[in-house]
Amino acid sequence: MNKNNNETETKKTVKQRQTAPIRRKNATDPINRKLSNQPASEINMSSAIEQEANNIVARINNFNVKNHNRLYGGFMTDPRVHTNNTSIDYTELITELDRALKDKNTIHELFTAVHNVLCEKLSSVYTAFGVFHEKSKCINLKLFNHAGSPYSSKIFLSDDKNPIVQCFTSVEPVILNDNNFLNIPYLPKSDVLLIPLISLKRCKGVMIIGKDDADSHIGLFSFLSNYCAMFMDNVELREMAGKYANTDNLTGLYTHRGFQEVLTSELQRAEADNTELSIIMFDINNISKINRELGHAKGDEIIKLLAEKIKQNIRSNDKAGRYGGDEIAVVLPDTNTADAKYLAEYITYTLSCCFVDDVGPVKVSVGISTYPDCTKDQEKLLILAEQAMYISQAKGYKEGMSAIISSSDFNFWDDAALNSFAEVIAKRHAQLGINFEDELVHKFNNEQIVSQNHLIEMVTSLAGAIDAKDPYTKGHSTSVSRYSEALARAINLPEEEVQRIKLGALLHDVGKIGIPENVLKKPSHLSDDEWQIMKQHPTIGAEKVLAPNEALHDLIPMVKYHHEHIDGSGYPDKLKGDEIPLSARIVAVADAFHALISDRPYRKGLGVEKACEILKMGAGTQWDSDLVRHFIAIAPSLSTTI
Repeated sequence: MNKNNNETETKKTVKQRQTAPIRRKNATDPINRKLSNQPASEINMSSAIEQEANNIVARINNFNVKNHNRLYGGFMTDPRVHTNNTSIDYTELITELDRALKDKNTIHELFTAVHNVLCEKLSSVYTAFGVFHEKSKCINLKLFNHAGSPYSSKIFLSDDKNPIVQCFTSVEPVILNDNNFLNIPYLPKSDVLLIPLISLKRCKGVMIIGKDDADSHIGLFSFLSNYCAMFMDNVELREMAGKYANTDNLTGLYTHRGFQEVLTSELQRAEADNTELSIIMFDINNISKINRELGHAKGDEIIKLLAEKIKQNIRSNDKAGRYGGDEIAVVLPDTNTADAKYLAEYITYTLSCCFVDDVGPVKVSVGISTYPDCTKDQEKLLILAEQAMYISQAKGYKEGMSAIISSSDFNFWDDAALNSFAEVIAKRHAQLGINFEDELVHKFNNEQIVSQNHLIEMVTSLAGAIDAKDPYTKGHSTSVSRYSEALARAINLPEEEVQRIKLGALLHDVGKIGIPENVLKKPSHLSDDEWQIMKQHPTIGAEKVLAPNEALHDLIPMVKYHHEHIDGSGYPDKLKGDEIPLSARIVAVADAFHALISDRPYRKGLGVEKACEILKMGAGTQWDSDLVRHFIAIAPSLSTTI
């Protein structure tokens, strides 16, 4: 159909409206009768709506055609005054709607933007949007007056005399000649058009337009109502997608990502409010064995059981997430360690009362960490909770109950704690940039040393961790320490100096913590470049590990200079003779001897006699001659077990 025919047809429709007796219903009139059932003497409203919609589509598709046949009035200073002399510029209206709606993300933003455009461009007196709420069976109505002030109310579907309910249930437009049914004081009197919000053949609510000539724009308002309904559907779908993306399908708890997001938010709130926050980490014991022997369905049953017990016993503001395959973590805002332990004990008790077929009671390991007592860093807070959980696993059960361990309950430098820490780092956090060795040194340098025994315990654990990096030198530091102590006693050094040398020898290779593993673990001889990297370990040990800790400053000479040679050919500073501290010369002899008798990838360890011959050959050039002589005398009495 061409443009002239369109305009002729549209004029004909307008003329029909002007001559036909359009029925305007009072708010008290029965309006449950559908418009399509009106008498023949009245206008067929459905046909008019369809015709008007076709006209709007035609105009939208012909934006570039200047249409001088203005159809609709509006844009008066008083929004209630209407004339038919001014028509709607659809190009301008659609452009304005596009500008107003393109950045909107919420339903409230949508309604506010549509209201503003209708008031500015169509001179509406007010607009209202009623959204159906499935659970409460009501329509939540929000009305905006011409000034933009909101008014909210609820209309229950049981009120079947209310025009809003009738529009929603009949899914048909309704025109009224007054707005008394809204029961809003001081609302300007006007005609009212109610249009259902329909998307995907489903009514989502009602849009209400307060405007005296609203029936002249039914097609336009239907177009807008359908857009609003589709927008609402998209918002709901986006929210559902976000929810499912962060919800574990098996347990209904947060996923790992969702849990991290919640924890970040709660930590920010705890910092702002200066409150505590605790994390409880649960791990199901023997889950791999259960999956292997009884099937994954049985394992899933146990994971779901743990999740249900947690959901039943946490507060509404607590959050739980599936942190790993069989691990569930709980964030407890405004909770100290003692209260977190109480909750963990109760949950483990409820689990002990649940018997699963072929499994029996569910047993879990439990770890707790608390902000800010343990740390203020999110990643470290999780590491400490996991570390405590692994220690709980190692401790097993007492009187049939899980051992509940807090990160404040154990000494970091205990073997079990240190091994658990390494396991957590290796399992979870290496990919996040958290380095076990760096964390170890940081902890080492920030530890408050309370006694000599405490210091020895720390140093021993640190040395053991360093040796563990190199599978070919396991136990090396301990052996060098023992040999150095024996040599120091052989030359009659004071006991205090003997103990210092024993401790320094234990840390002589601590700088290897900074050497890349591809160099440290290379099974063959090192290249020249790799050897230059390896030669940095004495300096790294002295400056990066020991220097920050004032209590260990007197050990620095042994760590930094144990690779210096009597003739000045050593490293890192090419010291010679008596320039090399005595303690470092002692450690150098002990270190060389243990290296000679130890197996290497490229050779077998030498016997004690052969190793002593090599020491003799290097005496006076590489090692102190007097110290070599004393060491050879005691070497046979030293255990050669590696």
